[in-house]
Amino acid sequence: MPSAIGRRWFIAGLGSAAAWPLVARAQQAERMRRIGFLWSAFPADDPEGQARGAAFIQGLEASGWRIGHNLRIDHRWGLSNGERLRRSAEELIALAPDVLFGAGGAATQALQQATGNIPIVFTNVPDPVASGYVDSLARPGGNLTGFMNIEYGQGGKWLELLKQLSPQVTRVAVFRTVVGVFGASQFAAIQAVAPLFGVEITPIGTRSEAEIERAVSEFARSPNGGLLAPFGADTARRNLFIRLADRHRLPAVYNNRIFIAEGGLISYGPDILDLYRRSASYVDRVLRGERPADLPVQAPTKYQTVINLKTAKALGLDIPASVFARADEVIE
Repeated sequence: MPSAIGRRWFIAGLGSAAAWPLVARAQQAERMRRIGFLWSAFPADDPEGQARGAAFIQGLEASGWRIGHNLRIDHRWGLSNGERLRRSAEELIALAPDVLFGAGGAATQALQQATGNIPIVFTNVPDPVASGYVDSLARPGGNLTGFMNIEYGQGGKWLELLKQLSPQVTRVAVFRTVVGVFGASQFAAIQAVAPLFGVEITPIGTRSEAEIERAVSEFARSPNGGLLAPFGADTARRNLFIRLADRHRLPAVYNNRIFIAEGGLISYGPDILDLYRRSASYVDRVLRGERPADLPVQAPTKYQTVINLKTAKALGLDIPASVFARADEVIE
């Protein structure tokens, strides 16, 4: 993350009184617009959250917006806590923003429940129709629109990668969210294609770290196992997932590059930073007068396969040439 962008993201997140003298001077030249930004999971100092925030700022700057000149962003961090998300959504609404931004499904849900009037743009949301955020992808129909992060066919690609890397795998534990229609639908989609790859699927709930550790330890007692961390596997707990896969020597496929950068084996999924940059274009359009109801929900356009060679070697896995050929990045 470029340092200048990182500093702008940090300043935007402070929302402190110290910034107001600068803001007041800027308002003399141009009216200050305000974004209320709600995070589902990340704390303020999480490197992945900072990278996503920086990508969002880059997208806004490409449309002519400048923090402290014609734009102010107020951040709140929900940390995957429903009550905290609710309070944070109410705090942001009390600041009278021009547009609200939901980073993830839980944040989007909290914002939707808090207001039906202020425009809301979301990103990194799995199934906005099934979740009740929009009427349809083409015609959202309310005060929400944004960018989704999944098509259910990815389940087959995750299992395919796992079998290519470790053909002996016949049992796959799937970290799954325990709330919302999306978690059930995604798990069902993975189960539906599992027979094609000769694997049996076992769900692992993610209510608490203790639950996760117990379930993975139990699963690992039998041979020929592998792990799958699809969407809904809490990114803020990524170090736990990676540590458990390493401890029990389980090959694992993840949904996001950040898992691989921090020691996971392989990932396949949308370029999340690109989603945040693209989402800024919808915020720009809303700030310039367009309605969320008229802006179709967008799907990912960039996907990444990322491999960690050091982890593969530690597991004694040889990466097939076919997997190398599809890799967008190899971390050594």
